[in-house]
Amino acid sequence: MYFRRAFLLAALWAAACSGQAPARCPLRFRVTLAREASAAPVSGRLLVFMTDDPVPRDELSIHFLPGRIWVAAQEYESIAPGESVEFDPDRMAYPRAFSQAKPGSYQFMALLDRDHSYAQHGPVDDDLRGPVVRLAGIDPGHTPPVELALTRLETAEREFHSTEDIKIVEYRSPLLTHFWGRPVTMRAAVVLPAGYAKSPGRRYPALYVHHGFGGDYRDAFSYGPRMRQPMLEGKVMESVLVFLDGSCPTGDDEFADSVNNGAWGRALTAEFIPWLERNFRLIPRPAARFLTGHSSGGWASLWLQVTYPDFFGGTWSTAPDPVDFRSFTGINATPGSKDNAYRTADGKPRNLVRQDGKDLVSFEEFARQEEVLGEYGGQLASFEWVFSPRGPDGRPLKMFNRVTGELDQSVLEAWQEYDIRLKLDREWPEIRPKLKGKLNIICGADDTFHLEEAVKLLCRFLKDRGSDAVCEIVPGRNHMNLYAPYKTYPDGLVFRIEKEMQAKFEAAK
Repeated sequence: MYFRRAFLLAALWAAACSGQAPARCPLRFRVTLAREASAAPVSGRLLVFMTDDPVPRDELSIHFLPGRIWVAAQEYESIAPGESVEFDPDRMAYPRAFSQAKPGSYQFMALLDRDHSYAQHGPVDDDLRGPVVRLAGIDPGHTPPVELALTRLETAEREFHSTEDIKIVEYRSPLLTHFWGRPVTMRAAVVLPAGYAKSPGRRYPALYVHHGFGGDYRDAFSYGPRMRQPMLEGKVMESVLVFLDGSCPTGDDEFADSVNNGAWGRALTAEFIPWLERNFRLIPRPAARFLTGHSSGGWASLWLQVTYPDFFGGTWSTAPDPVDFRSFTGINATPGSKDNAYRTADGKPRNLVRQDGKDLVSFEEFARQEEVLGEYGGQLASFEWVFSPRGPDGRPLKMFNRVTGELDQSVLEAWQEYDIRLKLDREWPEIRPKLKGKLNIICGADDTFHLEEAVKLLCRFLKDRGSDAVCEIVPGRNHMNLYAPYKTYPDGLVFRIEKEMQAKFEAAK
């Protein structure tokens, strides 16, 4: 019924705009699936990009942060080879309906997000896209339809395969398979020390590395060699680096048990890590299991340590996603909060992204672009898939109204389960001795996403409770440059983490 209605509206629009004195005709697109691009019908979220950038582009793409490129979206259940579909860029668009753009010269491109992963990863293999179309001197409020095409498959810039030093592994989780009712595979990339093959009887401690949002186990191929280098130089002990994969279709599972994503934390600790220890000669003791991660990985590594304090031997959490929901990137996301996600108390736009003292992107801009790119898989939606209760439609309830910015109090109540500071507060008498010497939290004082605000609140709580946790707020550092050498880690933060891990491992022998 929906597609019949859409076709009828398109036909009426075309008829209204075909006369001698056409009515005002807003910008519309006719997108054709080239026969050479696919031999079978395709489905997915069709994205159309638009920019007034005067520099000719070979490709248009939205990045993690909103910028100069506009985007509109529409779902299609089936587009046949050779078929053309009508696309209305005013129905769901960011930053505004395309017809509201000022007259000028524009570039356009269509992309079909076939697996609905664009909000998380951007263009990936098997997405379909077409060439950039350039039109000079048009009025988006009054113009004939623009012809676009889907002509070719996206192809990976690089394929990843196991090497002598890095092994890609997969494990089918019984817990997650039962939850989803279909096979669910956990993945990791295992970076082996240089002497691994030559010492078949030796067992090693493991450092479990969790990527930031948008990453996955393949980060091992870029970061693994750098983290392995101090071992090769004999500066730190040899260990196995295990790059975990928290990415999933809904965003990032954070290895937290969730009513929406399933029991990822239990699957990791009860199934996957024991399997890894058997297959890679890892020492199966808490004192030989360490955690680290940055950003979303920082939150996950800290969550795992405080949730399974007897299982892991320590975490180095850097620039973690909000660890105290009294400041969820600046929003008080606790029950009873009067905050608005989009506006501060004085009515000003609430900033989300800053750089060098300048506000770059507001929370509303970020949320509205993400809503166009996909209903799930984006950063904000990812939090909701982990933290929120399930709604009547089977999807997680949203933390805030995407139109008004109003917080949902029932959702904030449910989110308390994942507030790390509250969790520690509730369990402190029992958990304090189990966490002795195991918490290391490091964040830049000028974090790009205001994450230092929540870290400071958590660190104040830990100090007040007499914890020996290491909490360091690094002056002048943001989300992106935190790991560069600083006076408390002159050889870089990675080297400091590996040295401190070695000290804890040797002290526990």
